[in-house]
Amino acid sequence: MDILNYAFMQRALLAALLVGVTAPAVGTFLVQRRQSLMGDGIGHVALTGVALGFLLRVSPVWMAVLVSALGAVAMELIRWYGRARGDIALAMLFYGGMAGGVMIIYLAPNGSNANLTSYLFGSISTVSPQDIPPMAGLAVFVLLVVLGLRRHLFAVCQDEEFARVSGLPVRALNLLLALTAAVTVTVAMRAVGLLLVSALMVIPVAAAQQVTKGFAGTLALAMTIGTVVSLAGTTFSYYQDVPPGSSIVLASMAVFLLFALLAAPLAARRARRAAPAARPEGGALDVEVRTADARTDVRNADVRDPDLRAGETAGAPFA
Repeated sequence: MDILNYAFMQRALLAALLVGVTAPAVGTFLVQRRQSLMGDGIGHVALTGVALGFLLRVSPVWMAVLVSALGAVAMELIRWYGRARGDIALAMLFYGGMAGGVMIIYLAPNGSNANLTSYLFGSISTVSPQDIPPMAGLAVFVLLVVLGLRRHLFAVCQDEEFARVSGLPVRALNLLLALTAAVTVTVAMRAVGLLLVSALMVIPVAAAQQVTKGFAGTLALAMTIGTVVSLAGTTFSYYQDVPPGSSIVLASMAVFLLFALLAAPLAARRARRAAPAARPEGGALDVEVRTADARTDVRNADVRDPDLRAGETAGAPFA
C-alpha cells in the first residue's frame, strides 16, 4: 500500500487508531449516563484553550487539555452543588466556550478564525512528529481509567444512589470521568475536529447497542467500530482528497445504519428462541391443575399436622 510510504500518513493512521479506540471507550459511559452531548460541550471549551495557546504562545494542545479539564470539572460541580440539570451545565459550556475562543483568538498576535480551522474541523494529515507522544500518552491514560475502573464507572453511571450506598466514591468517580472525557476530546480534536468529536464518542456506541445485550459487549464492539471507521475514514480521505474528520463520522453513521437494519431480525430471532423457554410445560391449564393439587396436598397435611395449623394461623404460606 503506497499510503504507508509517506511519513505524514503513517502519523495520521496512528493518530486515527488512538482516537478510534479512546473516543468510543469514554463515550460508552457518557451514553449510559445520558450525557451524549458532553463531548461536544467540552469541545467548545477546548476551543478557548486553543485560543489561549495562541495568545500565550504555548502549545495549543496542552492548553486545550488544561482548559477543557477545568471546564469539565466546573460542569460537574455545577451539577452537584447547584443542583442544576446536566443540560443547563452543558449549555453553559457550549456558549461560553465558543464565545471565549472567538474573543481570545482575536486578541492573539496576528490571530484570526483561520487559526482555529484545523482544530474545529480536524486536520489529521498535518499531525506532526511532536504531536504523537502527547496523543499516545493521553490515550494510554484514558484507556487505563476506562478499562481499569469500568465496573465502578458503570455502577456510578447506572445508579448514583446505589453506588453511593455500596460505598463507592461517587463524587470522585464523576470528576474522574469528566476529566477523562476532557482528555479524550483533546486527543481527538486533531483527527475529527472539536465540532465532530462528540459524534465519534456517541455514534459507535449507538451502533454497538443495536446488536449487543450487555455492557461489556457494547464497550468492546464500540471500541472496535471506532477503530475501524477511523482507519477507514483516514484511508478514504487520502485516496479521494476529502476531509478526514467528515469521512470518519460519515463512516460511523453508515455502520450505525447497517447495524440498525440488522437489529430487527436479530431481535425477532432472539424472541423466537426465548418463547419456548418462557412457556411453561403443559400450558396454562397444566399450571392451574398443578397449583390446585398443591393446595389440596397442603390442606390435607393441615388436617393431619397440628403444627402446620399453628403455622397457618401465624401467617405461614398457603394461608
